[in-house]
Amino acid sequence: MNWQRYLQQKSDRSLVELIDFCRIPSISTDPDHTADCRRGAEWVVDRMHAAGLQAAEVIESRGHPVAYGEHLTVPGAPTVMVYGHYDVQPVDPVSDWTTPPFEPEVREGCLFARGASDDKGNMLSPILAAEAHLRTDDLPLNVKFFFEGEEEIGSPNLPPVFDQQAERFACDVVYSADGYQWGEDQPSLTTALRGICGVQIDVSGPERDLHSGAYGGTVHNPAAALSRIISSLVDGDGRVLVDGFYDGVADLSDEDRGHIAAVPFDEAEYLRDTGAPTLFGETGFTTRERNWARPSLEIDGMWSGATGEGRKAIIPASAHAKISCRLVAGQTPAAIVLALRRHVAAHTPPGVRAAVVDLRLSSEAYQMPVDHPANDVATTVLRELYGRDPYYTRTGGTIAILNMFRHHLQADTVMFAFGLHDENAHAPDEFFRLTSFTRAQNAYGRLFEILGAGALQKETT
Repeated sequence: MNWQRYLQQKSDRSLVELIDFCRIPSISTDPDHTADCRRGAEWVVDRMHAAGLQAAEVIESRGHPVAYGEHLTVPGAPTVMVYGHYDVQPVDPVSDWTTPPFEPEVREGCLFARGASDDKGNMLSPILAAEAHLRTDDLPLNVKFFFEGEEEIGSPNLPPVFDQQAERFACDVVYSADGYQWGEDQPSLTTALRGICGVQIDVSGPERDLHSGAYGGTVHNPAAALSRIISSLVDGDGRVLVDGFYDGVADLSDEDRGHIAAVPFDEAEYLRDTGAPTLFGETGFTTRERNWARPSLEIDGMWSGATGEGRKAIIPASAHAKISCRLVAGQTPAAIVLALRRHVAAHTPPGVRAAVVDLRLSSEAYQMPVDHPANDVATTVLRELYGRDPYYTRTGGTIAILNMFRHHLQADTVMFAFGLHDENAHAPDEFFRLTSFTRAQNAYGRLFEILGAGALQKETT
């Protein structure tokens, strides 16, 4: 029996196991579910043991634990790390779910449950593929599995884990089972993700709210002062005006623009999806280029003074705004926060005080070459599965751990997962297509086979 046949024979059992896994409410953002997150890690470790891995254990962190496994039996073969996460997003509002979020149900060829697509169905698949190889022959390469419980909160407690055990996690490359394909019939490889940082601007003026009749026109209004600071950040063409913001940002090459342009994009449909009256952004770039490959600055929220029902005629004592910046290669969160501090100090009008508070929302951008050898191997697998080449895409979002792998392990990461963007990740009625669950298992089985045959060494020699 070969590994493909094994996966096929065990498909019913695998679905039952995924359903069992999705019953665990491993919500990392909610302290009330701390024990459930540990239960999720232990479930994964038990499943890796059952798969026949050489070793598997729970590794503690200052937050939720890591489920780690390894099978290192092929001297001289490459060592591949498979990454994923067992934690899930909150489920509110529960009333918007057709069935309870942690009572999985199969409907019309899809499994509905919180975490089914992001990321439990995806991350269980490489474990099943490894088992299929071990039960029918052997894994033809060295594999490590790193499944965390804090991806949904930015992996804040993982840096010390890497500091303490980097040698243990050493590998040649990482394949991430967290991510997406472009469509049911069209594969994709994500080669760049934007980073992020965030600050809060606090503007204060009088020591208390003042009567706008008794004091109006005599002191500077913090809300008005904040609006002036905010308006100084971005010009009317969408370019950020903060001095130093674009330092280190490389121009897009013709090749970069070609890869982005090759991905189908319907601007009218995109606009309809946003519900905005028109698109806006930095001139000189397409909508996709702005979203995927250029940095941005957004106002996440502003508040001050009388915001409730009714009338309250005051000069507020303070005003506040939260700002997030999405970053690209060449920018660092610390440098951008410093630039924002300087900008706010230079643009604070007289009569008020302004403070910039770092929100510790910090991750650098991640980018790897399209022609990276590990991407070439993934392209081969996707071409076999889909019968066509993948799109090489980017994303405006952030996955913090990718730069941890690069920094601590000197290992790049290939996004190799099989969720689809319409599967309601982070929203009510999240689901995972059973066809994608099957495809993911076969993809990892074939990936292990090709890497075990020496493809990565051939590409790098």
